[in-house]
Amino acid sequence: MKETRISPRHPRAESLRIRERLVEHFNSGVVTVAGLLAQGRGEAFDYLLGEKTTPNALNAMKAATALLLAAKHPVISVNGNAAALAAKNIVRLAKQVNAKIEVNLFHRSLDREEAIEKLFKKAGATQILGVGEASSAAIPEIASDRRRVDPRGILIADVVLVPLEDGDRTEALVKMGKRVIAIDLNPLSRTAKFANVTIVDNIVRAVPSLIRIVEKLRTEDKKRLRKLVDEFDNARNLSEATEMIEKRLESLAQESQKGAHLTVLEEKDA
Repeated sequence: MKETRISPRHPRAESLRIRERLVEHFNSGVVTVAGLLAQGRGEAFDYLLGEKTTPNALNAMKAATALLLAAKHPVISVNGNAAALAAKNIVRLAKQVNAKIEVNLFHRSLDREEAIEKLFKKAGATQILGVGEASSAAIPEIASDRRRVDPRGILIADVVLVPLEDGDRTEALVKMGKRVIAIDLNPLSRTAKFANVTIVDNIVRAVPSLIRIVEKLRTEDKKRLRKLVDEFDNARNLSEATEMIEKRLESLAQESQKGAHLTVLEEKDA
Protein backbone atom coordinates (compact mmCIF):
# COMPACT_ATOMS: atom_id res chain seq x y z
CA MET A 1 0.00 0.00 0.00
CA LYS A 2 1.25 3.43 -0.91
CA GLU A 3 2.44 5.41 2.12
CA THR A 4 0.48 8.58 2.85
CA ARG A 5 2.68 11.61 3.31
CA ILE A 6 1.65 13.79 6.26
CA SER A 7 3.05 17.26 6.54
CA PRO A 8 4.60 17.93 9.98
CA ARG A 9 3.03 21.38 9.73
CA HIS A 10 -0.48 19.95 9.60
CA PRO A 11 -2.30 21.11 12.78
CA ARG A 12 -3.36 17.53 13.57
CA ALA A 13 -0.39 15.66 12.14
CA GLU A 14 -0.06 13.26 15.07
CA SER A 15 -3.70 12.27 14.87
CA LEU A 16 -3.31 11.56 11.15
CA ARG A 17 -0.19 9.46 11.80
CA ILE A 18 -2.12 7.39 14.34
CA ARG A 19 -4.89 6.80 11.82
CA GLU A 20 -2.40 5.65 9.21
CA ARG A 21 -0.77 3.28 11.70
CA LEU A 22 -4.13 1.68 12.46
CA VAL A 23 -4.94 1.32 8.77
CA GLU A 24 -1.53 -0.31 8.23
CA HIS A 25 -2.21 -2.83 10.98
CA PHE A 26 -5.76 -3.38 9.78
CA ASN A 27 -4.19 -4.57 6.55
CA SER A 28 -1.76 -6.80 8.48
CA GLY A 29 -4.60 -8.49 10.38
CA VAL A 30 -3.84 -7.01 13.80
CA VAL A 31 -6.71 -4.48 13.92
CA THR A 32 -10.37 -5.17 13.07
CA VAL A 33 -13.03 -2.91 11.54
CA ALA A 34 -14.48 -2.57 15.05
CA GLY A 35 -11.05 -1.37 16.20
CA LEU A 36 -11.09 1.39 13.58
CA LEU A 37 -14.53 2.47 14.81
CA ALA A 38 -13.31 2.46 18.40
CA GLN A 39 -10.38 4.69 17.40
CA GLY A 40 -12.80 7.22 15.93
CA ARG A 41 -14.75 7.37 19.17
CA GLY A 42 -11.56 7.77 21.20
CA GLU A 43 -10.25 10.45 18.87
CA ALA A 44 -13.40 12.49 19.46
CA PHE A 45 -12.90 12.40 23.24
CA ASP A 46 -9.21 13.21 22.83
CA TYR A 47 -10.18 16.33 20.89
CA LEU A 48 -12.48 17.34 23.75
CA LEU A 49 -9.57 16.91 26.17
CA GLY A 50 -7.39 19.15 24.02
CA GLU A 51 -5.23 16.25 22.75
CA LYS A 52 -2.87 16.52 25.71
CA THR A 53 -2.18 14.76 28.97
CA THR A 54 -3.98 16.54 31.80
CA PRO A 55 -2.89 16.93 35.45
CA ASN A 56 -5.85 14.70 36.28
CA ALA A 57 -4.47 11.91 34.07
CA LEU A 58 -0.98 12.29 35.55
CA ASN A 59 -2.42 11.88 39.06
CA ALA A 60 -4.14 8.67 37.98
CA MET A 61 -0.87 7.46 36.45
CA LYS A 62 0.89 7.81 39.80
CA ALA A 63 -1.71 5.58 41.47
CA ALA A 64 -1.52 3.14 38.55
CA THR A 65 2.27 3.01 38.79
CA ALA A 66 2.09 2.38 42.52
CA LEU A 67 -0.30 -0.54 41.89
CA LEU A 68 1.96 -2.06 39.25
CA LEU A 69 5.12 -1.72 41.33
CA ALA A 70 3.48 -3.23 44.42
CA ALA A 71 1.84 -6.10 42.51
CA LYS A 72 3.00 -9.70 42.84
CA HIS A 73 1.61 -10.83 39.47
CA PRO A 74 0.94 -7.79 37.21
CA VAL A 75 -0.35 -8.46 33.70
CA ILE A 76 -0.82 -6.09 30.77
CA SER A 77 -3.78 -7.24 28.68
CA VAL A 78 -3.55 -6.20 25.02
CA ASN A 79 -5.82 -6.13 21.98
CA GLY A 80 -5.20 -5.18 18.35
CA ASN A 81 -5.40 -1.42 18.79
CA ALA A 82 -3.04 -1.47 21.77
CA ALA A 83 -0.59 -3.55 19.76
CA ALA A 84 -0.79 -1.27 16.74
CA LEU A 85 -0.40 1.95 18.70
CA ALA A 86 1.93 1.14 21.58
CA ALA A 87 3.66 -2.25 21.24
CA LYS A 88 7.22 -0.99 21.84
CA ASN A 89 6.29 1.10 24.86
CA ILE A 90 4.09 -1.64 26.33
CA VAL A 91 7.08 -4.00 26.14
CA ARG A 92 9.25 -1.37 27.86
CA LEU A 93 6.66 -0.84 30.60
CA ALA A 94 6.20 -4.58 31.12
CA LYS A 95 9.94 -5.04 31.61
CA GLN A 96 10.10 -2.15 34.08
CA VAL A 97 7.34 -3.47 36.33
CA ASN A 98 8.03 -7.18 35.71
CA ALA A 99 4.60 -7.68 34.13
CA LYS A 100 3.48 -10.35 31.68
CA ILE A 101 1.77 -9.40 28.41
CA GLU A 102 -1.34 -11.32 27.43
CA VAL A 103 -3.42 -11.14 24.25
CA ASN A 104 -7.15 -10.93 24.92
CA LEU A 105 -9.56 -10.26 22.06
CA PHE A 106 -13.28 -9.78 21.51
CA HIS A 107 -12.95 -10.68 17.81
CA ARG A 108 -10.75 -13.71 18.29
CA SER A 109 -8.95 -15.83 15.71
CA LEU A 110 -5.67 -17.71 15.83
CA ASP A 111 -4.34 -15.77 12.83
CA ARG A 112 -5.03 -12.48 14.58
CA GLU A 113 -3.56 -13.63 17.88
CA GLU A 114 -0.40 -14.76 16.11
CA ALA A 115 -0.18 -11.46 14.18
CA ILE A 116 -0.33 -9.56 17.48
CA GLU A 117 2.21 -11.91 19.06
CA LYS A 118 4.54 -11.35 16.10
CA LEU A 119 4.21 -7.57 16.45
CA PHE A 120 5.09 -7.68 20.15
CA LYS A 121 8.04 -9.99 19.65
CA LYS A 122 9.31 -7.65 16.94
CA ALA A 123 9.02 -4.89 19.57
CA GLY A 124 11.26 -6.85 21.95
CA ALA A 125 8.96 -9.12 23.95
CA THR A 126 10.25 -12.61 24.70
CA GLN A 127 6.95 -14.18 25.75
CA ILE A 128 3.33 -13.35 24.91
CA LEU A 129 0.58 -15.19 26.78
CA GLY A 130 -2.96 -15.94 25.66
CA VAL A 131 -2.28 -17.15 22.13
CA GLY A 132 -4.26 -20.11 20.83
CA GLU A 133 -4.75 -23.02 23.22
CA ALA A 134 -2.77 -21.18 25.90
CA SER A 135 -6.04 -19.42 26.82
CA SER A 136 -7.42 -22.51 28.49
CA ALA A 137 -9.01 -20.83 31.52
CA ALA A 138 -12.17 -18.70 31.65
CA ILE A 139 -13.48 -15.60 33.41
CA PRO A 140 -16.92 -16.23 34.96
CA GLU A 141 -19.99 -14.31 33.72
CA ILE A 142 -18.48 -13.34 30.34
CA ALA A 143 -20.23 -14.64 27.21
CA SER A 144 -17.78 -13.36 24.59
CA ASP A 145 -14.38 -14.80 23.66
CA ARG A 146 -12.84 -12.26 26.04
CA ARG A 147 -13.68 -14.74 28.79
CA ARG A 148 -10.78 -16.93 27.64
CA VAL A 149 -7.59 -16.22 29.58
CA ASP A 150 -4.19 -17.76 30.14
CA PRO A 151 -3.84 -19.59 33.50
CA ARG A 152 -0.28 -18.26 33.71
CA GLY A 153 -1.41 -14.66 33.23
CA ILE A 154 -4.71 -12.89 33.80
CA LEU A 155 -6.21 -15.81 35.75
CA ILE A 156 -3.64 -15.49 38.56
CA ALA A 157 -2.92 -11.75 38.21
CA ASP A 158 -3.50 -9.44 41.14
CA VAL A 159 -3.21 -6.27 39.01
CA VAL A 160 -4.30 -6.06 35.38
CA LEU A 161 -3.64 -3.09 33.10
CA VAL A 162 -6.34 -3.02 30.42
CA PRO A 163 -5.66 -0.34 27.80
CA LEU A 164 -8.58 0.06 25.34
CA GLU A 165 -10.85 -2.37 27.20
CA ASP A 166 -14.55 -3.26 27.27
CA GLY A 167 -16.73 -2.80 30.33
CA ASP A 168 -17.98 -6.38 30.77
CA ARG A 169 -14.53 -7.85 31.30
CA THR A 170 -13.38 -4.98 33.48
CA GLU A 171 -16.38 -5.53 35.77
CA ALA A 172 -15.74 -9.28 35.85
CA LEU A 173 -12.04 -8.86 36.67
CA VAL A 174 -12.89 -6.56 39.58
CA LYS A 175 -15.46 -9.09 40.86
CA MET A 176 -12.67 -11.68 40.83
CA GLY A 177 -10.76 -9.49 43.28
CA LYS A 178 -8.23 -8.10 40.83
CA ARG A 179 -7.16 -4.46 40.81
CA VAL A 180 -7.81 -3.08 37.34
CA ILE A 181 -6.08 -0.12 35.70
CA ALA A 182 -7.80 1.22 32.59
CA ILE A 183 -6.58 3.61 29.90
CA ASP A 184 -9.74 5.10 28.43
CA LEU A 185 -10.34 8.47 26.77
CA ASN A 186 -14.03 8.27 27.65
CA PRO A 187 -14.58 9.01 31.37
CA LEU A 188 -18.25 8.02 30.97
CA SER A 189 -17.60 4.47 29.75
CA ARG A 190 -18.42 1.37 31.78
CA THR A 191 -14.73 0.42 31.63
CA ALA A 192 -13.75 3.75 33.18
CA LYS A 193 -16.34 3.42 35.94
CA PHE A 194 -15.65 -0.21 36.86
CA ALA A 195 -11.84 0.09 36.95
CA ASN A 196 -10.02 0.82 40.20
CA VAL A 197 -7.81 3.40 38.47
CA THR A 198 -8.76 5.01 35.16
CA ILE A 199 -6.24 7.03 33.18
CA VAL A 200 -8.27 9.34 30.95
CA ASP A 201 -5.69 9.82 28.24
CA ASN A 202 -4.59 8.62 24.81
CA ILE A 203 -2.64 5.37 24.99
CA VAL A 204 0.12 6.83 22.78
CA ARG A 205 0.78 9.44 25.50
CA ALA A 206 -0.21 7.44 28.57
CA VAL A 207 2.19 4.49 28.24
CA PRO A 208 5.34 6.62 27.75
CA SER A 209 4.22 8.74 30.71
CA LEU A 210 3.78 5.62 32.84
CA ILE A 211 7.31 4.56 31.93
CA ARG A 212 8.69 7.91 33.13
CA ILE A 213 6.71 7.76 36.37
CA VAL A 214 7.85 4.19 37.04
CA GLU A 215 11.45 5.40 36.79
CA LYS A 216 10.71 8.01 39.47
CA LEU A 217 8.72 5.79 41.86
CA ARG A 218 10.49 2.44 41.54
CA THR A 219 12.76 3.21 44.53
CA GLU A 220 9.86 4.18 46.81
CA ASP A 221 9.07 1.82 49.68
CA LYS A 222 5.86 -0.22 49.84
CA LYS A 223 4.33 2.09 52.43
CA ARG A 224 4.63 5.11 50.11
CA LEU A 225 3.19 3.11 47.21
CA ARG A 226 0.22 1.95 49.30
CA LYS A 227 -0.46 5.54 50.33
CA LEU A 228 -0.62 6.67 46.68
CA VAL A 229 -3.16 3.93 45.98
CA ASP A 230 -5.23 4.46 49.15
CA GLU A 231 -5.51 8.20 48.57
CA PHE A 232 -6.72 7.78 45.00
CA ASP A 233 -10.47 8.12 44.42
CA ASN A 234 -11.47 6.93 40.95
CA ALA A 235 -14.99 8.37 41.18
CA ARG A 236 -13.54 11.81 41.89
CA ASN A 237 -10.95 11.27 39.18
CA LEU A 238 -13.65 10.60 36.56
CA SER A 239 -15.74 13.52 37.79
CA GLU A 240 -12.75 15.85 37.36
CA ALA A 241 -12.09 14.53 33.85
CA THR A 242 -15.72 15.10 32.89
CA GLU A 243 -15.59 18.64 34.30
CA MET A 244 -12.49 19.35 32.21
CA ILE A 245 -14.34 18.30 29.08
CA GLU A 246 -17.27 20.51 30.09
CA LYS A 247 -14.98 23.51 30.60
CA ARG A 248 -13.25 22.94 27.28
CA LEU A 249 -16.61 22.78 25.50
CA GLU A 250 -17.60 26.06 27.15
CA SER A 251 -14.30 27.61 26.04
CA LEU A 252 -14.75 26.37 22.47
CA ALA A 253 -18.32 27.70 22.43
CA GLN A 254 -17.11 31.11 23.57
CA GLU A 255 -14.44 31.14 20.87
CA SER A 256 -17.06 30.27 18.26
CA GLN A 257 -19.33 33.06 19.44
CA LYS A 258 -16.44 35.51 19.38
CA GLY A 259 -15.47 34.42 15.88
CA ALA A 260 -19.06 34.78 14.65
CA HIS A 261 -19.28 38.25 16.19
CA LEU A 262 -16.07 39.37 14.47
CA THR A 263 -17.36 38.04 11.16
CA VAL A 264 -20.54 40.10 11.53
CA LEU A 265 -18.51 43.24 12.29
CA GLU A 266 -16.29 42.64 9.26
CA GLU A 267 -19.33 42.26 7.04
CA LYS A 268 -20.78 45.52 8.36
CA ASP A 269 -17.49 47.34 7.77
CA ALA A 270 -17.39 46.01 4.20
